[in-house]
Amino acid sequence: MRPENQSSVSEFLLLGLPISPEQQGLFFALFLGMYLTTVLGNLLIILLIKLDSHLHTPMYFFLSHLAFSDICLSSVTVPKMLMNMQTHEKSIPHVGCISQFYFLTLFGCLDNFLLGVMAYDRFVAICQPLHYTTVMRQEVCLSLVAGSWFFSCAHALLHTLLLVQLSFCADNTIPHFFCDLIVLLKISCSDISLNELIMFTEGAMVVILPLISILGSYIHIGTTVLKVPSMKRLFKAFSTCGSHLFVVSLYYGTIAVVYFFSSSWDSNDKDIIASVVYIVVTPMLNPFIYSLRNRDIKQALEIFVNRANLFK
Repeated sequence: MRPENQSSVSEFLLLGLPISPEQQGLFFALFLGMYLTTVLGNLLIILLIKLDSHLHTPMYFFLSHLAFSDICLSSVTVPKMLMNMQTHEKSIPHVGCISQFYFLTLFGCLDNFLLGVMAYDRFVAICQPLHYTTVMRQEVCLSLVAGSWFFSCAHALLHTLLLVQLSFCADNTIPHFFCDLIVLLKISCSDISLNELIMFTEGAMVVILPLISILGSYIHIGTTVLKVPSMKRLFKAFSTCGSHLFVVSLYYGTIAVVYFFSSSWDSNDKDIIASVVYIVVTPMLNPFIYSLRNRDIKQALEIFVNRANLFK
């Protein structure tokens, strides 16, 4: 690597959440509880899907991968944030910051693709029910998940390789609780025109294409249900798609606030709050959303609890 491309900054300072010192203890307990809920709730979803043969279907296969991705997404940032809040140590090594950005981008992108795949699965289930087993056969499901992982890794690697080419000369302060790409580009003393171009073209396409898939799927679902409207069909469609639609709205809504509708490139309090929602809150809520609105998951949980009580 050429000397002008090497960073003169060996570490960055994460300023964390915009909260006063006397509130650190309260927010530490709050985010620790939320993180533990995220990990345990999503692990429970994965365990139930693994143990209950009735849940060995494409929808729950995709849901188990989404649950794993949510655990990883929170684990990339929240433990470091909690450690900084407890120790008041704000530094993160340059390599650690780049690594955090890579994995955060990977699992954020993976969530994005999996939500698109799950929307397609719901489309086939409702609009082509007679062909569901042939269209969503095992090799197709494996290919969709493998493709999601591949493109997510490639997307994260592309932006990480572009990021490591930048120099950070004097300002190493990141007014955020994780290594956010927009802030890193802002404090870089290198030419970031290529990074901006890739971020607003390739990066936007990675978000927009799955979103188009989701919108297209639900438009087809809506037209199919409304062709022969009945309360039974409407209730069935809502019970099948309601949880996924709520998660999609929460996920894309907060991403839009952070990256598309932000008033400036400054990482202000609004952007930090939105980031907390899609990195911390959404992964925590997903198990509850899918469990409370899903009869199969409830039944699997009851069976699991009854079996656990037998071994006491």
